[in-house]
Amino acid sequence: MLDKKLLEILACPKCKGDLEYDEKNDILICRKDRIYFEVKNNIPILLLDKAKKIE
Repeated sequence: MLDKKLLEILACPKCKGDLEYDEKNDILICRKDRIYFEVKNNIPILLLDKAKKIE
């Protein structure tokens, strides 16, 4: 689980908008851009080339 303080300051690297943490799937979701980023070993992978589209 990600630290709440970290979640407060993280932003989408594409639109700079808020990210929503899905604890069950361990991903960060940008609803505006309809993409998500994986979290591996409690480290958010916020690289645009690693982002995945929400179907």
